[in-house]
Amino acid sequence: MAGNSKRKGAIRKSSKGPLVGSGGRGKQRLEGRGPTPKAEERTKHPAAKRKRSAERAAAKGATGRGPGKGVSRPRDRDGIEWVAGRNSVLECLRAEIPASALYVQQYVETDDRLKEILLLANQQGMSLLESPRGELDRMTDGAVHQGVALRIPAYAYAEPEDIFDDAIANKVQPFIVALDGVTDPRNLGAVIRSAAAFGADGVVVPERRAAGMTASAWKTSAGAASRVPVARATNLTRTLVAYRKAGCSIIGLDSDGDIELSDFPANIATGPIVLVVGGEATGMSRLVRESCDSIISIPMFDETESLNAGVAAGIALYEIARLRQP
Repeated sequence: MAGNSKRKGAIRKSSKGPLVGSGGRGKQRLEGRGPTPKAEERTKHPAAKRKRSAERAAAKGATGRGPGKGVSRPRDRDGIEWVAGRNSVLECLRAEIPASALYVQQYVETDDRLKEILLLANQQGMSLLESPRGELDRMTDGAVHQGVALRIPAYAYAEPEDIFDDAIANKVQPFIVALDGVTDPRNLGAVIRSAAAFGADGVVVPERRAAGMTASAWKTSAGAASRVPVARATNLTRTLVAYRKAGCSIIGLDSDGDIELSDFPANIATGPIVLVVGGEATGMSRLVRESCDSIISIPMFDETESLNAGVAAGIALYEIARLRQP
């Protein structure tokens, strides 16, 4: 009978003496795991995935997620850049940026922008490739491509010494622009455009921590990038020292320069010269500044502390060009 401790074989448990414990295991189970983490902190939660995607987009310079706000993917290891979105692709084709191929999604809806994109690509003799949506998503790293993407090959940079040697070969005094820490590709494009307008022989940019020849730089240059060579320097300070040894005057451009641009000596401007323009926020680095023979400034008539790097370079280039070719 159940519960009958007097049945044959039954053992009565004594209530006397110490009881065997659980070693605290039961208590740990009762304590729980603490408060529930936020949705964004749980790796497999959709909110966490959205947060990671937003962080990646911000790190890659995304310009938005609405219609018509395509983004440019940073360069791959082989230097290839992807421009996604109908407005962005159309602007690149209008600017005649040297692209290698145009990818269009299968069964994509056609509008006036896409018709013009196809027309310009055909006129420029560009390869036209049809691709599934998933493949476009992969190539553009999840950007809002709206069914179209442009593949831009790596820019062929010149060597800093090539710009000097080509000027000497053309029997002209070298006129070179060097950028120190300019990180906005639009400023780089503006400097290239001004360099072409005022007769500079080329532009030198550092290899690290500086803007390169992206689609934005191509567009801002308005085609001048195809006429003015851009060189990359592994070490800008050493490059400037090499230019000085070759006979160039190294002139820095800064808001607290020793010489105003209007008082710049004509005998220096007419000789071989390298104009150094600092970055948007920090200006020239200490080592680059120490490598300059003199520092010039643009006089201001207001309390504005400094000018945009592209604007400042354009003003200085004009004044030097005026002295070189009166």
